[in-house]
Amino acid sequence: MELTRRHFRAAGLVLLLASPWVMVQVWILAAAADEPYDSMPSCPVEAANCAHVGVGENHRMDGTYDVTINRTMDELSQALADYIDDVNGDVLVDEIDQNGASLTHFVERTIFWRFPDDVAVRIVPLDGGQSCSIELHSQSRVGGVDMGVNPDRLEGIYRALTA
Repeated sequence: MELTRRHFRAAGLVLLLASPWVMVQVWILAAAADEPYDSMPSCPVEAANCAHVGVGENHRMDGTYDVTINRTMDELSQALADYIDDVNGDVLVDEIDQNGASLTHFVERTIFWRFPDDVAVRIVPLDGGQSCSIELHSQSRVGGVDMGVNPDRLEGIYRALTA
């Protein structure tokens, strides 16, 4: 098949339309490198790009959340792993401390623009391991607002852990 002027125009149009997306991806790679968490973060008071659910702190979350879950550490860890797999998350930290509490930090990306958001989940066993407390955090790496993505994400994680 011979390439014609029409083919080159079509290819040029596709490249022109895709160029903003490609430029944003290059900018994200340069400006938003992975920085693993070594402890559970919290949201600044006025942050509009962050959401948090935990003991004593619910930032930008409208519902009421019981942070004590009647599931074992293994059940919650498996539910979290399934959620991370479902969203194609990239795990940066998955640690258990000397008290048996886990901290998982992973990156979840928005669908079209692929902006990286940092998500942290802390699970602390209670009552000899028959129940656990949870703490959830989601924060956009780029930009000062998140268009409601982080609170929605925490809703989804909470439902996955409490199902």
